[in-house]
Parts: sequence; C-alpha cells; structure tokens
Amino acid sequence: MLTMAKRLLVEEKGQGMAEYGLILALVALVVVAGLTVLSGGLNGLFDRVNGQLGTATGSGSSP
Repeated sequence: MLTMAKRLLVEEKGQGMAEYGLILALVALVVVAGLTVLSGGLNGLFDRVNGQLGTATGSGSSP
C-alpha cells in the first residue's frame, strides 16, 4: 500500500499533459481578454475601412 502511494507521487507520466493544458487555458484567457479590450477600437477601424471602400466603389451608405 505504501509503495503504491509513493509511486503515485513520483510518477510523472500525466504531468506534462496537465501543464500543456494549463498553458493552453492561460493563452485562451489572454486572447479573450485582449480581444475584449480591443473590440471597440477594432470595430471603429473596420467601420472606417468599410466606409472608405464603399466611397471608393460608389456603393457607400452615405448619400
């Protein structure tokens, strides 16, 4: 019984996958937070580009 508990503490087979999972979760959180912070600026940028493209092709929404 003691040797089984000792082996569970020393064995590192699944440790690498758990670390990769934690890193992946952290990266996903940073990406979501970054997109949330930048969403207003990105929407404004896309609106300006859309307006300029619409004006250049003559199909803009402004009269």
